Amino acid sequence: MSDIIRLLPDAIANQIAAGEVIQRPASVVKELLENSIDSGARNIQLIIKDAGRTLIQVVDDGCGMTDTDARMCFERHATSKISKIEDLFSLYTFGFRGEAMASIAAVAQVEMKTRLHDQEVGTQLIIEGSKVLSQEPCSHQPGTSIAVRNLFYNVPARRNFLKSNAIETKHILDEFTHVALANPAVFFSLHHNGSEVYHLKSGNLRQRIVSIFGKNYNDKLVPIEELTDYVSVRGFIGKPEVSKKTRGEQFFFVNNRFIKSNFLNHAIVKAYEGLITDKNFPFYCLFIDIKPDAIDINVHPTKQEIKFEDEKAIYLLLNAAAKHGLSQYSVMPTIDFEHQSTFGQFVDERIYTEQPFKVVPSKLNTDSFTKGSYYSPFDKDIPSIKRDEFSHWKKLYDMDESTEERSVTIRSKMDQLQLENENDISPNPFKHELFEPIQLHDRYILTQIKSGFILINQQKAHQRILFERYLRNFTQHPAASQQTLFPKTLELNAGDAALLQEIIPELRILGFDIQFFGNTTFVIHGMPADLQDEQENQLIERMLEEYKQSYKTDQFDKRQQVARSIAYQTATSPGTTLSKQAMQQLIDELFACEQPAVNPAGHATFVQYSFDEIERKFENN
Repeated sequence: MSDIIRLLPDAIANQIAAGEVIQRPASVVKELLENSIDSGARNIQLIIKDAGRTLIQVVDDGCGMTDTDARMCFERHATSKISKIEDLFSLYTFGFRGEAMASIAAVAQVEMKTRLHDQEVGTQLIIEGSKVLSQEPCSHQPGTSIAVRNLFYNVPARRNFLKSNAIETKHILDEFTHVALANPAVFFSLHHNGSEVYHLKSGNLRQRIVSIFGKNYNDKLVPIEELTDYVSVRGFIGKPEVSKKTRGEQFFFVNNRFIKSNFLNHAIVKAYEGLITDKNFPFYCLFIDIKPDAIDINVHPTKQEIKFEDEKAIYLLLNAAAKHGLSQYSVMPTIDFEHQSTFGQFVDERIYTEQPFKVVPSKLNTDSFTKGSYYSPFDKDIPSIKRDEFSHWKKLYDMDESTEERSVTIRSKMDQLQLENENDISPNPFKHELFEPIQLHDRYILTQIKSGFILINQQKAHQRILFERYLRNFTQHPAASQQTLFPKTLELNAGDAALLQEIIPELRILGFDIQFFGNTTFVIHGMPADLQDEQENQLIERMLEEYKQSYKTDQFDKRQQVARSIAYQTATSPGTTLSKQAMQQLIDELFACEQPAVNPAGHATFVQYSFDEIERKFENN
C-alpha cells in the first residue's frame, strides 16, 4: 500500500491556522492594534468599512520595519520576541507567536506600507491568500500602515457565517475599547464608513474611561490601588448606580493585556453584595501587574485566558481592594457600633406591654407560588415561646355581634356564588364576573375560577401583553406616535449608538421618532402615545441594555428582540398598586393573547390552584 500521510501545502496550513486566530473582523483589529502598540506607536488610527468586511486599516507612527522584516513578518512562527524557551515566561509585549500576520494574509488581500524613522524611503508589500504579489520601495510617513481588504474572500463559508454589520461592528468596538483602555497615553481614532466614531486624546485612565463611556461616568468612578510584593491592582470600579444588566463594561487587564476570568469577576461582584441586585453587573476597569513568570498567557489562541500561579491570592486581593474602595468613598453602608442601640428596648416594649395583642399580616413567600407549590407558614421551624408572654391570646378569638353578622353574610354570598358556578355551563374557565380581583403585595393578582383560583404575576403578564401588541404593530399596523414638546438629545457610547442605528426602522414602527444627529448623538422627536409618562432617554438606554442580552445569539430575530426589550422595560413593575379596573383589564388582555401562559422569556405568567389541591393541603396539615 502506498503512503497516505503527506504535508499540507503552506496555503492550506495557513488557512487552517487562521481559523484559530482570525474568527471575525474584530480578530484582525485586535492583532493589528496590538502590533502597533508593540512598535511603540503614540498615534494610532483605525479605519473600517462595512463592519470590516471591505476594509480594515491601521495606521501608526511606530518604529517601522526594514525590507527584510516586512517580508518576514508574514511567515508563520516568525517573531522578534522569542529566541529561547525562557523568553516565553518573561514577555511584556503582545504578539510573540508569529501567527497573526500569516493568518491574516491567508484569508484576505493585504497591503503593507512601512518606513523606518531614519530612512527616506519605505517598503510596500502586497499579499493575497499567502502569495506575495509584489514588494517594492515606496514613499510613506515613518511608521506602518496595514490595509486588510475583503476578509475571507477565498473562504466563502467563513464569510457567510459573519453576523450583521451592527453585530460585527460591536465586536470591533469591543476590541478597540480594550486596547484603548490599556493604553491611555496613546492617541486613538476610529473611523467607520467615513465617519469618526472615536477621537481619544492621550491622557490618564480616568480621562480615557470618560472619553469612551461618557461624561456621566466622571463622578461615578471609585479609584482602586493596592500594592504588594507579589501583585499590584490599580484602576477604577463604578458606584452601584452605574451597574447594568450586561457584562459589557467589565475589564480586567493583566500586564496591560485584556483577559476574561469568571473567577476574578466573582471577586468584584462579591464586593457589591447588598449594593446591587443579582441581575446587575458593576462597572470596573482594573489592571493587575504581576511578574510574567507567575502567569501563563499561552493557553488560548486569542490570549484572552491566563493561568495564574496563585489564583486564590489574587481573588482575595481583588475582593479586599474593591470592598476597601467602596467603603472608603462612602458607597457601602457602615454601622456605628459605639452608638447605643435601642432596638432591644423597642422589642421589649412591643412584646411585654400590657396593650391588647394585635395580629399583623405576615408576608407570604410569593416565590413559592411561581413554582406552583403551596406555602404554609408552618413549613419552617418556629422558635419556642413562653405561654405567659402571650396572655392575651384569647382575644384573638373573641367575636362581637357585628363580626358574627359579617361572617353569616360572607357565607351566604359564598353559597350563592357556588350555586351559580355549578349551574354555569359557559366554556370559559376564567369566569370572574362575581369576584373582583385582589392584588397581593402589589406584585400578584388573585382571581377566582370555577375550579379554584389563579395567581397572576402582574409584571410577567404585562410583558406578554405588550410583547404581542408590539408584534402586531410590526405585522398589521404601526403604533401612533406622540410628538414631544421639546426634542430631547440622546448621547450614547459608540457601541450602543451602532446598535440603535441598526434598529431605528423597527422603533419607528412602534411609535418612536428618533433621528441620527451625527457621531454618537441622536434626537428624540416623538414617543409612542401610550408611553408618554416614560423618561425618553432612560427608556431607550434601558431598552438597549435589554436588547444586547440576546442580540449575539444564533436564534436572534431582530423584530422579536426589539419588541421583547421594550416590553420588558415598559411593563408594570413589582410594587405598583393597580386599581380594580386596571387589574380586570390586565386579566382580560392576558387571556386574549395567543400564549397567555408564559412571558416572552418562557416564564409562567400565572399559577392555577384547584379545590382538590387546596383540600389536600389542609388534610395533610
